[in-house]
Amino acid sequence: MAKPDDRSDNAEKLQKMISNTMENMDEAKDYLNAHEDEISAEERSNIMQKNRRREESIEGFRAEIKDEVSDQQ
Repeated sequence: MAKPDDRSDNAEKLQKMISNTMENMDEAKDYLNAHEDEISAEERSNIMQKNRRREESIEGFRAEIKDEVSDQQ
């Protein structure tokens, strides 16, 4: 038997995901700043691209939060 669909804490979970993703972005930026003389241009580019994808994910999470909030009202 399937469990009932409980979405009551989805917005909270999404907010945690945003916080974690932002923390990862900050850590990547700190890494770039601390090791910019030691890393290759390719590695730097890869990290920057990953942070761009993280930004896109955060935008998606925020849109989902808006949907969740409007669905709960």
